[in-house]
Parts: sequence; structure tokens; C-alpha cells
Amino acid sequence: MLSHLRGELSNYIDWIRAFHVIAVIAWMSGLLYLPRLFVYHTEAQLGSAESERFKVMERKLLRSIMNPAMIAVWLLGPTLAWLTGAYQDRWLQLKFVLVLGLTFVHHLCGRWRKDFALDRNRRPARFYRIWNEIPALLMVFIVILVIVQPF
Repeated sequence: MLSHLRGELSNYIDWIRAFHVIAVIAWMSGLLYLPRLFVYHTEAQLGSAESERFKVMERKLLRSIMNPAMIAVWLLGPTLAWLTGAYQDRWLQLKFVLVLGLTFVHHLCGRWRKDFALDRNRRPARFYRIWNEIPALLMVFIVILVIVQPF
């Protein structure tokens, strides 16, 4: 049964790869933008129209773009690894660990968004500026692993 499914899906590897890359781009855009919104949100007065606008932007970004994109990445990536047999490669195993790191940052952003939504943020803008760099660093290492496949 699984070998039949694998054979059928292997006809669509390029399509699966294309949608995986699209999902990665959408997810990374959100992971790079949401902490930046938090930086600006910390500078807004509690209860102001600006603060309320940031709450809407943050919620929509996370729920409408980032969550679906992350789910797509986690469905399509392992599917590609299985179809191509790349799951046995050490570079891909390390990539999965780094993607787990991105997933951790994603969930932290979700928690921080809830803090902002409830007007309970106590962190300074500098905190979010630093966290804004983490997804970028992980992305650099992931791209190098995928393109160079050093081991």
C-alpha cells in the first residue's frame, strides 16, 4: 500500500517541491515580520488605536499566513524526504533539527502575540529585535544545507 502511494506521489515531486518552497517563503516572511511588528507594538500606547491596529495585524499574520504555511511546510517537507529517500541524508536530518528551531520560534511568537492581545507584554523592543534575527540565522543555515548538502 505505501509503496503504491509512494509510486503515485513520485509523479508529482516537482509540484510538491514547488508548493513546499512557496510555503517556506510565506512562513519565513511571517517569522521575520511578526517580531518586527512586536518591536513597533511595544512603542505604541496601551489602548491606543495604533496598539489595537497592531493586535489585528499580528493576529491575522499568525493565523492567516504563518500557521497554514508552517503546517504546509511540515506536511510537504517530510513527504519530499520520504519520496526522494533524502530522509537518510545527514544534511537533511540536521535541516529537520533547524526547522524544529523555526517551529519553536513560531510558537514563542504565538505566545508573545497573546501577551500583546491581552495588554500583558512586559518585554522591551530590544528583546524582539534580538529574536527577529533568530529565524534569519536559521534560514541561512537551512539554505546552505539544502543547496550545498555538505554531508
